[in-house]
Amino acid sequence: MSIRIWVDGRRVDEGAAISPIDHGITVGDGVFETAKIDGGRVFALSRHHDRMDRSLAGLGLPKLDRDRIDEGVKAVLEGEHIDFGRLRYTVTGGVGPLGSDRGDAPQTYIVTAGAVPRPAPTTKVATVRWTRNENSAVAGLKTTSYAENVVALAAAKEAGASEAIFSNTLGNLCEGTGSNIFVVLGERVVTPPLEDGPLAGITRALTIEWAREAGVEIAEEHLSFDVLDECDEAFVTSSTRDVQGVHAINDRVLCDEGTPGPMTSRIAAIFAERQGELLG
Repeated sequence: MSIRIWVDGRRVDEGAAISPIDHGITVGDGVFETAKIDGGRVFALSRHHDRMDRSLAGLGLPKLDRDRIDEGVKAVLEGEHIDFGRLRYTVTGGVGPLGSDRGDAPQTYIVTAGAVPRPAPTTKVATVRWTRNENSAVAGLKTTSYAENVVALAAAKEAGASEAIFSNTLGNLCEGTGSNIFVVLGERVVTPPLEDGPLAGITRALTIEWAREAGVEIAEEHLSFDVLDECDEAFVTSSTRDVQGVHAINDRVLCDEGTPGPMTSRIAAIFAERQGELLG
């Protein structure tokens, strides 16, 4: 299925056109959200809108026009049913100068949607030598400046992995290129705190909330990057991965491929049971 595209009020699937001097292109001045489509419905859309507002505020851009985005979401979901897919919507600073200064043009609104395969129960991840800067001006913001993720993910895929895992500048475990990471240490489940620089993932937050309500405590603590050499289990979370077990970290095998560890399986089951509550 091809990607469906809506830009500033109209479907333009066969060749979307935005200005070559849009700030989202020239300097990566924009933010985006990726939400899961499941059974033709969008998961946790209001939570994604809330996070986009935080990202827009972090870049000094106006709040999201939710009615406008919702118009685009409706437009790209029309037509052939998407059983499982990715909804991505982007807001840029609009047309601007070639440098970092902004002009006074209106923001550009883009909404896209397309089918993707459902995630496997487990995956392999690879660590990379590059670090996240937890003190960056855009730390924790979901901006369109994703070049370092592209480079890191390409390196991970060369190693046979589907995700790259970063440390931060302090040597603490941080996040993946498009996911949050959790580790299981004995009976404890731990994930890096937001002050260590990871994105405040929607699936991350719901995993913590729903697991705790089910009696599984998940701690948010500083973790040395070396914890990946010691953990009993690991899993990653994201909009299109849900709770996905990690069967290998680099060459270290944690479990059989396709068979998550017991704690990961329990948390994945909790998430799967609750997710229907937020399918709009």
